[in-house]
Amino acid sequence: MNSMKHNLFRFGGVILFALGLVWLLQGVGVLGGSYMTGQTRWAGIGAVTALIGLRLWLMSRHASRH
Repeated sequence: MNSMKHNLFRFGGVILFALGLVWLLQGVGVLGGSYMTGQTRWAGIGAVTALIGLRLWLMSRHASRH
């Protein structure tokens, strides 16, 4: 994987993970102040988004070792 693609996967993974974590926490009611607060749909969307972000980040780390 070339360096630019590697950095894009790493950055995108971190952003998706953080966004997913916020949505998950809002969905389960830990973070308030949004229409997403307490909505289980957003907890599910957040969990999936965070997992995708984590996977992208792990792929970028794996690619940097090879």
